[in-house]
Amino acid sequence: MPVPCARCSMPLPQSALSLGHVAACTACGSQNTVHLFPAALAGSGPSLAESALEGEAACFDHPSKKAVAACQQCGRFVCQLCAVDFGSGVRCPSCVAAGAAKPNAPTAAYSRTLYDTWALVIPFALLIMWPLTILSAPAVIGLAIMKWKAPISLVRRNRWRFALGLIVACLQGIGWVWLIWYFVAKVKSGS
Repeated sequence: MPVPCARCSMPLPQSALSLGHVAACTACGSQNTVHLFPAALAGSGPSLAESALEGEAACFDHPSKKAVAACQQCGRFVCQLCAVDFGSGVRCPSCVAAGAAKPNAPTAAYSRTLYDTWALVIPFALLIMWPLTILSAPAVIGLAIMKWKAPISLVRRNRWRFALGLIVACLQGIGWVWLIWYFVAKVKSGS
């Protein structure tokens, strides 16, 4: 099946497609970025992939074929027939079909800063050194405002830690305002 040009829909030359990811259209001269499965360029696709021997990793979609790489998005093993090179790594057909292999796609995250937990820990940790609690209200409010929409965790969580941290920090802030007001009023009444 021919690959059409994105601008004029004329078929791109097969020789340009086999050279790399950029193919120039012979009709309009536009540069087309093309990512193809290796099977699209080969006449007899199954001969591209080697058979998997006993104990070797096999392709997820073709269990009898030897795996040559792992998908950078989902980790599935892929054979030579399925591997699609995206410059930043190899993708499997499922990730390509799902659109996960966009050039700007984020890489898999293995850890994440838990800002909601920090918003809860800061006011309670500063209770140990109570004079520093004057800093907790602005710190937690600022953290909550800046990171409220940031991804919370790799596992499903909600934002109750942010809310509880804000409540505790605001109570500490109110306590400091009252304490300062009390001492100012006492000094004024005493003089």
